[in-house]
Amino acid sequence: MAEDSLRSSGLSFGLAVVLNGDDKKDNPVKNRLISCRNDIDQQSLERTLEHIFNLRHGALGLLKNPLDAGVVRSIIKKHFSAVYPDSNGCSEGRDGFCMVGNSLTSIIGIEESSICGDLQINKHPLILESLTIFSSARANACVWRGKWMYEVILETAGIQQLGWATRSCPFTDRMGVGDAENSYAFDGRREKKWNKEDETYGQPWVVGDIIGCCIDLDEDKILFFRNGISLGVAFSGIRKMPPGSGYFPAVSLSQDEKCDLNFGSRPFKYPVTGFLPLQSMPHVCALASQLLQSLSRLLELQRTESSEFNSLGRLGRLKRFVPLEDIFIPVALAICEEFFYILDKEVESTEYVAWGPFLSFLMEVFGLQAPHDFSSLDRVLDLFLQFRSSNLLFQHLINALSSGCKTASLVLTECPHSGSYCYLALACHLLRREELMILWWKSPEFEFLFEGFLSRKSPNKHDLKFLIPSVWWPNSYEDVSLESNMMLTTMALSSAIEKIEEKHRDLCCLVLQFIPPVTPLQLPGSVFRTFLQNLLLKSRGDHNFPSRAILRNPVLVSVYTVVLHFLSEGFPLSDICGWSKGCKGNKSDIGFLHQGGLQRFPIALFLKNDSYRVDILRLGGSFNHLAKAHPVYDKEEEVVSWEEGCMDDEESKVTHFTRHKPCCCSCNVSDPAKTYCDPTKPSLKGSRGHSASAPESSSHCNSGNLNDEIIDKPSSSDHSYSHAEYRPVQHMRIVPTETTFSSAMLGEEELLDAMLLLYHIGVAPNLKKASTYLSNQSQSISQLEEIDRQMKEGPCGELQRCLKEARNICREEVIDCIRHSTWYRIALLARWKQRGMYAACMWTVQLLLILSKDDVLFSFVPEFYLETLVDCFHVLRKSDPPFAPSAILIKHGLTSFVTFVVTHFNDPRISSADMRDLLLQSISVLVQYKDFLVAFETNVAATNIMPRALISAFDNRSWMPVTNVLLRLCKGSGFGSSKHGETSTSSVIFQRLLRDACTKDEELFAIFLNHLFNILSWTITEFSVSVREMQEKYQVSEFQLRKSSIVFDLSCNLARILEFCTREVPQAFLSGTDMNLQRLTEVVVFILSQMILATDSDFFEMAVRRHGNMLEKVNRGLILAPLAGILLNLVDSSMVPSGSKQNDIIGVFASMDCPDTVLCGLQCMLEYNWAGFSKGNVHFSKLRQLEEFSSLLISEMSSRDPERSELGYEAETDYSTCCICYIQEADAQFFPCLHKSCFGCITRHLLNCQRCFFCNATVIDVTRKSKTSSENN
Repeated sequence: MAEDSLRSSGLSFGLAVVLNGDDKKDNPVKNRLISCRNDIDQQSLERTLEHIFNLRHGALGLLKNPLDAGVVRSIIKKHFSAVYPDSNGCSEGRDGFCMVGNSLTSIIGIEESSICGDLQINKHPLILESLTIFSSARANACVWRGKWMYEVILETAGIQQLGWATRSCPFTDRMGVGDAENSYAFDGRREKKWNKEDETYGQPWVVGDIIGCCIDLDEDKILFFRNGISLGVAFSGIRKMPPGSGYFPAVSLSQDEKCDLNFGSRPFKYPVTGFLPLQSMPHVCALASQLLQSLSRLLELQRTESSEFNSLGRLGRLKRFVPLEDIFIPVALAICEEFFYILDKEVESTEYVAWGPFLSFLMEVFGLQAPHDFSSLDRVLDLFLQFRSSNLLFQHLINALSSGCKTASLVLTECPHSGSYCYLALACHLLRREELMILWWKSPEFEFLFEGFLSRKSPNKHDLKFLIPSVWWPNSYEDVSLESNMMLTTMALSSAIEKIEEKHRDLCCLVLQFIPPVTPLQLPGSVFRTFLQNLLLKSRGDHNFPSRAILRNPVLVSVYTVVLHFLSEGFPLSDICGWSKGCKGNKSDIGFLHQGGLQRFPIALFLKNDSYRVDILRLGGSFNHLAKAHPVYDKEEEVVSWEEGCMDDEESKVTHFTRHKPCCCSCNVSDPAKTYCDPTKPSLKGSRGHSASAPESSSHCNSGNLNDEIIDKPSSSDHSYSHAEYRPVQHMRIVPTETTFSSAMLGEEELLDAMLLLYHIGVAPNLKKASTYLSNQSQSISQLEEIDRQMKEGPCGELQRCLKEARNICREEVIDCIRHSTWYRIALLARWKQRGMYAACMWTVQLLLILSKDDVLFSFVPEFYLETLVDCFHVLRKSDPPFAPSAILIKHGLTSFVTFVVTHFNDPRISSADMRDLLLQSISVLVQYKDFLVAFETNVAATNIMPRALISAFDNRSWMPVTNVLLRLCKGSGFGSSKHGETSTSSVIFQRLLRDACTKDEELFAIFLNHLFNILSWTITEFSVSVREMQEKYQVSEFQLRKSSIVFDLSCNLARILEFCTREVPQAFLSGTDMNLQRLTEVVVFILSQMILATDSDFFEMAVRRHGNMLEKVNRGLILAPLAGILLNLVDSSMVPSGSKQNDIIGVFASMDCPDTVLCGLQCMLEYNWAGFSKGNVHFSKLRQLEEFSSLLISEMSSRDPERSELGYEAETDYSTCCICYIQEADAQFFPCLHKSCFGCITRHLLNCQRCFFCNATVIDVTRKSKTSSENN
């Protein structure tokens, strides 16, 4: 009768609700569920429970009691008895294993008595770090039968020897695992296996790799796995060991190397079939897995019931199962109660369950790819967080997620949701709950785990073959289809990295918003600030901190990327509890770097004695020295402010409010009204005070949102959190926007300061590697094209075979370089990152220019500001594809960069010569490009300051970059120098300015000439020595060739500058004292004697020809041309009428003590094929002029000493003073070169060297004028 009444009330689907009260709505909690039969005599409640718990059909009889948690737990205990912890079935198959030592626990760890060296050991997880040159240790368990394995997670990727060893293996400070007979190891850094001797084996490993160390004692072999991929059998036929004294897991680490050992206390990431973990799986694991699987099926039923079904399918479900709305809570609650009951009984198993079944369960519920199931996950979290024991479970879960981020590799077929994405997505959703965020923050491993989340595993050469299988480049002979394949691959990898970076930002936003539950109250951002400061401090090698941190470049790159996105693209949340100054009014979506208008910077960032920045070098020296010399504590609360673009000319100014926008912005709007308060000087005010500054502009380079104009900004269109599913962060405390803690808020300026340092120590090294690969790629492609050209000529036989082999090798090098270059471009140089870098350059250079007006403040600026600025600029300049056309890269936003480098490359306030050279080298690089040279020519500071500063900077240290700059400014102005497009980068403007600077300051020019003569003589001598060494040894090393080639180039460049001086400032040689003319003549003759007449032609071409240069670029014309130009310039200028007496050029040359050298050198110039060298650009009238000069010189020499002219040997010089000491008479002469000096100088010189110090010729005799005595040497 009861069933009939239930059917008549409409509950024929099998669920009966018995109300304890009259009104169901008044007492919803007291509802009880009982079983009933449906129309076709099926017990749908029992069938539902059988499905949930995976029981056979009919395993559950008719439930007689109302359904509650107790009934469900009784079902679990009855039907899951086979896997209950009380059963002892988990110890099977462990014969051949034993633990050693006096350990009272069954947990496998390190046997402390085996440690050699200094190992820092962290037991949860088991992380080892070597603090000495070489440290070794064994585990406290051994095996002698069966198949066993353990895993090693690489925290660093240096020299580590991982493997197995017997107890008899000796450990010393030089010998470790694999260095003795009964020990076997693998080292991925050196790609070798070790057993007394080393052999090539395996693949190179990277940080985050998981190495599986397996030993098969049934077949007596050892093998290793890298990320689940077998590296092959490393050792076979290993020695059998008796029971109780088998092989121990053992590791040896070099200094600062770290690894995480997993003997089985956590599930293996890559288990190998047939191999057992040393640590047995906890007994509760099987039951925990079944309980979680049951809960998963319950959730699946709920999802299915809530989804859309056709009427037939829905009818079938109604007939078979009961609705889950009312049974979900009692069943789920019973499962959770039983789950935590077994964990409480065996607490040490919580780690294994959290890393294994629980993590897998949550991943299954949440989903590995978007769209994720947020509602089901939230329901699970609500259930589990009701239990107090859940804290330990979730703590281990957070550890597992962090470790997963470190070890996850990108897989091309899984893109875009590949790599660490799934771990990050789950972690971000979990940590939106305040209780879990607090649990994470209270963990002593908080920063270590945070770094783990921000890790991104980098591929090596082997991994890139799988990530980028298809490679193509322009003008190659590769299959055309590879181009589209490579493009698709690049897009997939870019999308995957974009997803991961998006989750990094989500996680950092959660930390930024987090308000720690401490007293006194802290503001949002305080936790992130502490993490950032500690990360920067540890990354610079402060050993006072625990060494658990990962400290890998990928972590620094990830944090840099997050901060750059915050500052450039805007914060993803409209307001982070009011702390961000970028979230004001309508500018919340505009990045701080793009806001323009009035800029501010707190001086305290430079002046405070913070522990994480006190040892950073400043432009003026060390902080401690500057603090003593310039006490500035009264300025710590001040803020420097300026108007954007205030240091630029009004006509050329480009800001976010001018008609032309900076390169980092792509939109055009009209100029908004702007107000300037003394735009040329910085204004200092207290950070708490208010001043009548320019009002906040209401528009940016876009009247709305800048990001609307950014076509490739990281998209959020498929963001995990829709409006319906988005779970806000749970905070119980609210911080008002305006508080008395405003000075302690984490501001964008502080983030910018940290970002510049992150770039310097984390990103710049990666970009340098990228630049190296790009350069090697270009060279390899050129070599490949040259080989292809030679093969087209049709060589046969052995030569053809050699060319094919060389082509295959070169092709592999090209492909490898392209893969690496592509990876770096994808990972580091996305378009939005380049925009941010450009905006950061604008912001930084304006700040430096403003601070340079105050000597004290400028001296406190950290050096990394300058280094990051220069490096960022050149990265953008060289980016491929180009970030912006070279014609506007500087013009539209970075005019101030030119102003800064030209005003400070010789600034004495910058104490480091390296920093000054860095600026000088930037000028040297830029002026060789026509578009950039125009930027210098139109820059007021460059035209006013640079010419004189270049001349004054030409000293013993900076002469090389100054030479490059002067040469590029003066190209095209010398004799026969208009070949190969050299005139394209010459500057008539700067040539005139340099001439004026030399003419107006004669003393400075005299110093410059003195340095020029000395350095040119030195380079000539170095080249001569290199060539003679090659001639004498009859063998040429690559180093010697490179050195001689570089020195030759430098000599040619210096000679060109000297030629420019004789053309533009001839009066310095022709008027007044003839000292400059005398020294010039000596240098010219010295070059002719050492580089032209005394050098074998074959060795000369070998010495100066660089790899890849055509032969026409290495002929003697490169050095003869400037020498000819010098002579012609002096001859031309001597013919111009002058009011003052001019020096006699012919007389000075004729007075040289080596007339044969002079005449032979002139004859070599005249006979040289100038038409072939300069393609007809040399006027023959100039050559006739040179012939006339030679004729006059011969006549002058004949008139001075007719006998010498007839006999053909050289006359004595009229200058009797020693040119070395300028004190004694030149009374001694070298033989056979006949150079003269005083006997004292020659004697001292010959004590150390048997070569002439004028021409470097080997000395045979020394003849003294007063008495003829031979000293054989």
